[in-house]
Amino acid sequence: MWEYFYSRFYLNFIEDDGWKYITVGLKNTLIITFFACLMGIVLGFLVGMVRSTYEKTHKLKILNAVCKVYLTVIRGTPVVVQLMIIYFVVFGSVRISKVLVAVLAFGINSGAYVAEIFRSGIQAVNIGQMEAARSLGLPYGRAMRKVILPQAVRIVIPSMVNQFIITLKDTSILYAIGMPELTQAGSLIIARNFRSFEIWATVAAMYFVIIFLLSRLSRMIERRLSNGKGKG
Repeated sequence: MWEYFYSRFYLNFIEDDGWKYITVGLKNTLIITFFACLMGIVLGFLVGMVRSTYEKTHKLKILNAVCKVYLTVIRGTPVVVQLMIIYFVVFGSVRISKVLVAVLAFGINSGAYVAEIFRSGIQAVNIGQMEAARSLGLPYGRAMRKVILPQAVRIVIPSMVNQFIITLKDTSILYAIGMPELTQAGSLIIARNFRSFEIWATVAAMYFVIIFLLSRLSRMIERRLSNGKGKG
């Protein structure tokens, strides 16, 4: 039995050079996911803070209006349409790396959802804690930074990891712009050897392992933060 699986693996990924497609596809998928999530965290945090500040103090009215338009447009349109617009319209007449286009598209998309995750996390912290911090003389910004945000981060970790997983799986649509990511790598191998089941099972297993590791990492971070909270 093991000899059969080994022979099929050797035939699909070694003899036919399938490993080269998989390696390039996996590398592109991980790079795009990492930098898109990083961009999404930064953008989402800024937008979430603007929205939360407006809701609590009614300041930053113009910025809040801009953020609401951004959230409405991005969350109201499919990510594949956003990818097409960025690649074929925004950068249609410019030679630009497809990896950069992918990072921008998924980063902008992810940022809209991360913003709402951050905002929900801040709202989940008891309002009495902000009032207590302000009554002790802390400015709004410092009270937010020292009291509210550390608790909000603990709350949002599961939702953030879930969003990262969604971004990872969304990279499979990059075939639309000819980007060699993991799913397209599987398609290219199948086009050469016509062994669909074995290739797609391998691709699915690779996605599963990455997502499983992300989930485990999320639980580890949650436990560490919870232990730190208990010691404090």
